Amino acid sequence: MYSKQCRLHNQAGLHARPAAEFVFLARTFTARIKVRNPVTGQEVDAKSIARVLGLGLDNGQDLLITARGSDEQQAVNSLVQLIDNGFEEG
Repeated sequence: MYSKQCRLHNQAGLHARPAAEFVFLARTFTARIKVRNPVTGQEVDAKSIARVLGLGLDNGQDLLITARGSDEQQAVNSLVQLIDNGFEEG
């Protein structure tokens, strides 16, 4: 299992478009990937758009990404990089 915590930097948080990008990228990996809101403790499947949106993560909030599987490190690092780049939202 491999995990990393990161912070959302895009203006609108994890709204529909960035959540879709996040889920699309997560689905490219074979590892089981979870995303957790450390404030509420809620953890969901990172490959489910409805569940990721249900976390209600806003700009400035932290989240924890955890993966388990053969490509777990690549999965987590890629998702963290997407978030750290602010989903390339100007």
